[in-house]
Amino acid sequence: MSNLIPSGALRRMLLPPTYGRHVTSATEFTILSVEVWASGLVVNIHLPSDDAPEPRLILQDHFGTEYTLQESATVGSRNLQVFTPSVPPGTRSLTIRSADDSDGRPVVTFAVPLMAVPEAADDSGAAVRDDVAEADSESCQPDLRRPA
Repeated sequence: MSNLIPSGALRRMLLPPTYGRHVTSATEFTILSVEVWASGLVVNIHLPSDDAPEPRLILQDHFGTEYTLQESATVGSRNLQVFTPSVPPGTRSLTIRSADDSDGRPVVTFAVPLMAVPEAADDSGAAVRDDVAEADSESCQPDLRRPA
């Protein structure tokens, strides 16, 4: 099961705003979380029983990125589905839909917080974050004001 986890760093764990159960004609399930990895996404799903069929999911973001199911594993009532690619920089939302739903309504929509700027190497080979390098190059005078 360890080969199911995407490569790279875990960037963010997205938790749904509600834990509603989703029911289709084919299955029922609850989305527990989405792990955002450097190379993909892992959707953590709870099934109502050990022998329940796994849901067929469609992932969408506001950019229209096409996410492809790479692998899936079920252990007991837990199902993990791995999709690629990872969310692109600047993604604000990620919506999960059920491919088994005839009306196409969303199962859950996640707000995607702004993620840290990837580190870039400087000439010496040391990692430097772009936002820190910019701040160092500008004058950093504190903005002190009196209370009104």
